[in-house]
Amino acid sequence: MINLLTILNPPAGMSVYLILLIAIILGILHGITPDEHTWPITFSYSVGSYSTRGGMKSGFTFSAGFTIQRAILTSLGFIGLAAIYEKYDLNGYVYVIVGFVMFIVGYYLIKGTDLHVPLDRLFGGIAHHSTKAERMPMQEVENTVKPIPMRMALVHGFVAGWGFGGFSTIITFILAPQMPNIYYAALVGAFFGLGTMMMQIVLGAVFANIMKVKKLTANQIKYVGRSTAARTLFLGGLAFAIMGAFVISFPILDSLSLSTGNPIPNLNSIGVETVLVILVVGVIGIWSLLRGYREIVGSRRHDVPEGK
Repeated sequence: MINLLTILNPPAGMSVYLILLIAIILGILHGITPDEHTWPITFSYSVGSYSTRGGMKSGFTFSAGFTIQRAILTSLGFIGLAAIYEKYDLNGYVYVIVGFVMFIVGYYLIKGTDLHVPLDRLFGGIAHHSTKAERMPMQEVENTVKPIPMRMALVHGFVAGWGFGGFSTIITFILAPQMPNIYYAALVGAFFGLGTMMMQIVLGAVFANIMKVKKLTANQIKYVGRSTAARTLFLGGLAFAIMGAFVISFPILDSLSLSTGNPIPNLNSIGVETVLVILVVGVIGIWSLLRGYREIVGSRRHDVPEGK
């Protein structure tokens, strides 16, 4: 009988089917728990897609790249090349790369909406610098943000997958080496990725529907979603890169954590990973969401005829 202890501490000598079952369950746990390699990115792309189907597509696309990477990682674990993770802490470098990709996508989205410096666009809102801008009609406001490039979610998933944590340790160093050959070892990562994908699709749908509670029009929801994604990717990317630089410079930061007593990875401690999730999703993401909503509300006021 499989229980939580068996899943988190798999014994030796398991069958291929049992290993793959545990891998997909671990993937589901990984996808539903707050993880710095998944939640911030899925949130950004899903909110920007502004619809249930779009959010699910974002979660699927991101997880597809992640699944490919995990299959490669467990293959490396089978032949012993993943031992580099035991010798070196690569998380800081992964944070920097992930942050750079987030920043570039956010920059692309923001620059596409304004001829001014992106930071000015980021903090100044839609209406700024001129009376013409202040009189911008709501329809123009709603169409000022570029659509989110889904292909970048695929790249993001592949890059983010190189981060290493508790779940990665189990599938790479415990499950993969028990497989009969390298091809079966790749299935461990693939099944783990599929489990993560299931939950990321669900979360993507949830994130994408956040603004529907405000009863905005389809175009307004589209604008708020895209502007939120742009700002979250831009500022979140900076946060990731800065945190990565600190972890590279001071590796001890990655090992500092406060135990919660929960045995499940991502929930067992509060550390750098938790800070990144809270900062990017909880602070930057929510601020960006509120900012976009206020811009829509402000633009509606400008549309009210004088004397009304």
